Amino acid sequence: MTKRNPRVAIVSDMSLQRLALAHAVKGQGYDLVLNTSPERLDERLFKSVSPDVWIVDMEAEDDDLLDRVLDSGVPVLFGLDQAPAQGTRQYPRWERRVFIKLYDVVGHPVIQENLEPLEAAPVNAPVQPKQIIVPNEIWAHKSQRLEYVCVLAASLGGPAAVKEFLDYIPAGLPVSFVLAQHIDARMQESLTRVLVRHNHMPCRIAKAGDMLKSGELLIAPVETEIDFSADGQVISRNIKWDGPYSPSIDQVLANVSRRFTKRSVAIIFSGMGSDGSISGPQMIESGGVIWAQDEKTCACPSQPDAMRATGCVSFSGNPFDLANKLVNYINKNIQLSIA
Repeated sequence: MTKRNPRVAIVSDMSLQRLALAHAVKGQGYDLVLNTSPERLDERLFKSVSPDVWIVDMEAEDDDLLDRVLDSGVPVLFGLDQAPAQGTRQYPRWERRVFIKLYDVVGHPVIQENLEPLEAAPVNAPVQPKQIIVPNEIWAHKSQRLEYVCVLAASLGGPAAVKEFLDYIPAGLPVSFVLAQHIDARMQESLTRVLVRHNHMPCRIAKAGDMLKSGELLIAPVETEIDFSADGQVISRNIKWDGPYSPSIDQVLANVSRRFTKRSVAIIFSGMGSDGSISGPQMIESGGVIWAQDEKTCACPSQPDAMRATGCVSFSGNPFDLANKLVNYINKNIQLSIA
């Protein structure tokens, strides 16, 4: 039996706070069943909703309202901070605090990722209709070090977009890929098969001692945080990921940008929530770049939209555009290095 998605009701006498809370609740994947000011919450409206949690955020005291929601037998969240302006560094941290409070009361939203269409696609499916031409400079470039590390960040709807992106990636790029995908741990092994069944890129769930290698994909494990040494060796922290998401996109971005600075790239694909938006500015300050899937091709645009709101995203496009951008970015940097 499928678990019902938690339902959230918001009451606030501040219009901007109601908008911010609604954005946070829906963006994280919860069902928003009510968002109103206290004067509109008459008895008929109150009885018409059956939330799993109330969010009550008031500037002025309203004892009657508080008595009604407290007597409803449903958990009530009080005392949420005022939402900062969207696009500031404080906003994703505020949104994360809202999510953690909701998670503590009603648990994760029910988000069903379906890999069956990807698993059902025939192995001998035709190649992508568009091909990316690899400049000769990339083929001729030889280096003993790990060149570029590209984090692919995804959540709801992400696997299909990531697979399409990988299908366009030509062999021989000096790029190692790390996937941070919000998914049930029991589905990760399926990911290692479906993402590469038409491109045949080596792919596995990362474990301690593995090495980042050009043209290969490591999937960040759900259960345990990983980091990387300067030469690209996977380090297992033997602790759970920090925060409410597993794996934590924020932590993966922080670890990669700290180790690989100007050689780090992040691409934010379809997904719920705003995971990654806290560490995005850190990657930019370290010299890396962040791109995102465009809204019209996302199954769920909340995650890339949240990163765009930080001002860190320098390019948006569909999976082909993003793959082509990566090839051109590498070619440009190689030309600059040999000039």
